[in-house]
Amino acid sequence: MSTIFHISPLIRITLSLLYISLMIPLPFLATFARAEVPAWLMWVGIGLGFTALQGALSQRVVVDDRSIQVNYPAWVPSLFVKSWSLAWSDVKELKMRTTGQGGLVYYFINGNGEGFLLPMRVAGFNRLVGLIQQYTSIDTTDIYPLSQPWMYFALLLLTGLLLLTDTWTIWTAIDLSI
Repeated sequence: MSTIFHISPLIRITLSLLYISLMIPLPFLATFARAEVPAWLMWVGIGLGFTALQGALSQRVVVDDRSIQVNYPAWVPSLFVKSWSLAWSDVKELKMRTTGQGGLVYYFINGNGEGFLLPMRVAGFNRLVGLIQQYTSIDTTDIYPLSQPWMYFALLLLTGLLLLTDTWTIWTAIDLSI
């Protein structure tokens, strides 16, 4: 029986709203400023970018008693994302690495020395870590998510403030163009 883990809804909502809040004012401002790039082309670009973001946020982690897999729905082109699968019997260790921002990430290391990034932004991360320990016997007691939920709540709050500013900006741009 497989267990499927998806990207946390808090992270999906926050990043989707942040994208919207950063992009939506641009066509209105382009129209107001009479930019050379037409607003319709910006709308197309924004739509494509939003679709790409949703594709990246649709990552799934599938765990069963034989393996762990990271994959994406069929509509997400494999050119943009990398799916992988690793049998539990091939996992030799879980190696910690420091990120450029000072955070910690973990890689599954197989017998060939290849690394596979442990997905850390999934809903039910503690359950995922428990399954990893169950199937590999690797001690996972010191493994924590990369970002704590309060960080995404803070980003969500700031994104809400940005959306209010966007509303005012769009309203002003439309009002001044009339």
